[in-house]
Amino acid sequence: MGGVLQVMLMLALSVELIVGFLGNTFMALVACMDWRKSRKISPVDRILLALAVSRLAMLLSFLMSLLVYPALMATRKNLRAMSTTWTITNHFSIWLATILSIYYFLKIANFSNSIFLYLKWRVRKVVLGALLVSLALLLLNIVVLNAHDGVWTDEYLSNVSYSFSSSKSAQFPTLVFCTITVFTFVPFTVSLAVFLLLIFSLWKHHKKMWHHVPGPKDASTVAHVRALQTTVAFLLLYAIFFLSLLLQFWNSKFLQEDRIILPLEVIGTTFPSGHTVVLILATRRLRGASLSMLRWLRGMDRGLEPSDS
Repeated sequence: MGGVLQVMLMLALSVELIVGFLGNTFMALVACMDWRKSRKISPVDRILLALAVSRLAMLLSFLMSLLVYPALMATRKNLRAMSTTWTITNHFSIWLATILSIYYFLKIANFSNSIFLYLKWRVRKVVLGALLVSLALLLLNIVVLNAHDGVWTDEYLSNVSYSFSSSKSAQFPTLVFCTITVFTFVPFTVSLAVFLLLIFSLWKHHKKMWHHVPGPKDASTVAHVRALQTTVAFLLLYAIFFLSLLLQFWNSKFLQEDRIILPLEVIGTTFPSGHTVVLILATRRLRGASLSMLRWLRGMDRGLEPSDS
């Protein structure tokens, strides 16, 4: 890999990590401050707070995997701890985003189907049920990894040993990538189905409002269009993240090319960082808090400027 390209990729990865840490910290702080003011926390704030914490842990574990030299991870105990931490944080990052999409779908969409209305009236129970399903899948994921513990740890340790005698770096265990990809496909499918239904609902609403209320768009239509824009951004980022997992599995299994690892890491980190930015811009309360913070920082800069003598 060329030196200039590698520097650019490292710079892009650094920017993504900084944006991810700052964005998720900001989202968690806003949720905690509102919780403290009102003495209660809404269901959506609970999801946003848990999502921010899980992504901070995910980004931190990813950063540690970059900073820690592979030789320090060349023990079964450290390797199991690293893979378990990554599996848990990645799982909650994806599933909490999926649960958030389910919550918004039930709140915004409008169908006359009896099953949909039944779920819409019990949105909190649906969210709790989705969380329990995600916990069951997480447990199954960990069980699968532990059941084949000796296989993938031996694979990684042999790759580490091989990397010392060649120019290639150690490839992450194939089984770990395989299980993560398979278990990631479940929430990806759920999110895709939910958002396709949401897009259909938004289209029906827009068509209805166009025929009954011609002229300028009403507030509800504007809100629906904004939700549609958020939906498209979420699906795009989610698809990019899922594609990066598939490519990393393909590379680990067949190609074993060291030069494409860094580009895939840059692509994969786009989802936890970029989706947080999308949530901040799309949520009125978070967007207002971010604008207030920017105005406060601008006022601080003006206060620090030296006055003309």
